[in-house]
Amino acid sequence: MNIGIRLHDTAPGTLSERLGFARAQGFSCAHLAMSKVIDGFLMQDAPKLLTEELAGRVKGAFAEHEMGCAVLGCYLNLANPDEEERKKTQEIYKAHLRFGRLIGAGVVGSETYALKTTHFSDGPAPQSEEAFQLFMKAFLPVVKWAEEYDEVMAIEPVCTHIISTPERAERMLDTVHSDHVKIILDAVNLVSNNTAGQAESIIREAVRRLGDQVRVLHMKDFAVNPDKDGNEQVDFRPCGMGAMYYGDLLPLAKQYDLPMTLENTEPQNAEAARLYLEQFGKH
Repeated sequence: MNIGIRLHDTAPGTLSERLGFARAQGFSCAHLAMSKVIDGFLMQDAPKLLTEELAGRVKGAFAEHEMGCAVLGCYLNLANPDEEERKKTQEIYKAHLRFGRLIGAGVVGSETYALKTTHFSDGPAPQSEEAFQLFMKAFLPVVKWAEEYDEVMAIEPVCTHIISTPERAERMLDTVHSDHVKIILDAVNLVSNNTAGQAESIIREAVRRLGDQVRVLHMKDFAVNPDKDGNEQVDFRPCGMGAMYYGDLLPLAKQYDLPMTLENTEPQNAEAARLYLEQFGKH
């Protein structure tokens, strides 16, 4: 199994130190979010910061620790209703796709927010047709850059976002019709507060519809707990600490030799989460 971790979930340190911490805990690949790992890196400045010189240093650090870069994260809102802001965001994606190719990242990863702010306001409703069309309009130039740089742009469906279901993800893939657009499958992100009881069937349907288009699995667990008002709420947890069933995901990982990067871990439980997946995969 090729199991990795988000570098910003390791103990604090430089990029090289974080890669060393991850390697020491038995991980073989990583999810790299530049702004969360590189001191002073601001996403809005990515087009000028993501240089060939920096790419050489980043690639060298991964090689030094014998780690693969499964995902280069660029989780920004392409569906911002503000056209000027969308154009700036597109340029940031362009820079990440070029940089991803230079460092050997498996994919550049993103989600499909439908909002103007991080509080889901001032924009079209995420599951609306308007939101889908707005996203696609902004996404198509990004697809062309992915093809130009020979990098893969991988979209992560999330139940509250524009690409919210396996069906919508299929529609997106059919619309762009490009080998340079694939899927990051975070199965727990497809489960809402209202559908947690159907998690296994939701995940099985996602694997059925999207399995051959998945390039990375994000792995975490979940539990359902009441919030302060007594309403059930999905609570994300490290693998092995909740109700998640991995029986449909691990065979997919083996079939396509997919990297799996852990989420919602801390340095003190990350290795246990990795070991849990490895043990589960033996059954």
